[in-house]
Amino acid sequence: MVRKGPAKKLTVYVDESDKYKGRPVYEILMDLFYKQKIAGVSVFRGVAGYGSDGVFHTSKMLELSTSLPVKLEVVDSEEMISGVLPLINDIVEKGLVEISDTTVIKCCSKTS
Repeated sequence: MVRKGPAKKLTVYVDESDKYKGRPVYEILMDLFYKQKIAGVSVFRGVAGYGSDGVFHTSKMLELSTSLPVKLEVVDSEEMISGVLPLINDIVEKGLVEISDTTVIKCCSKTS
C-alpha cells in the first residue's frame, strides 16, 4: 500500500501494438503489477507520438491506427518498484522504462 511521503514513480512507454507472447504488452504489465501487489496502475492511450525510431503514430491518419502510444504509470514504494523491474525488462522489448522520485501527498479514500 502506498503511504504519504517519499515514493517512486515507474513509467513505461510502449506502442499499443507491442506484443509479448501474443498479448498486448500493456495488458501483460497490468497483470504483472496486480500479481505483484503493486498499489495500482493507470494506463493512458496517446493521441499521437513518436519514439527513438522516429516513426509517427497518430489517430489522425486516414486508417484507424492500432499502434498509438501507451503510457503506464505506477506509484509505490522503492522496494515494490525495484521488485518488478527485472520482470519488466523481460516483457518490454522496445519502449522506454523510467523511474523517478515522487512524493505522495494523499492516497486512498477515507473509510468510515
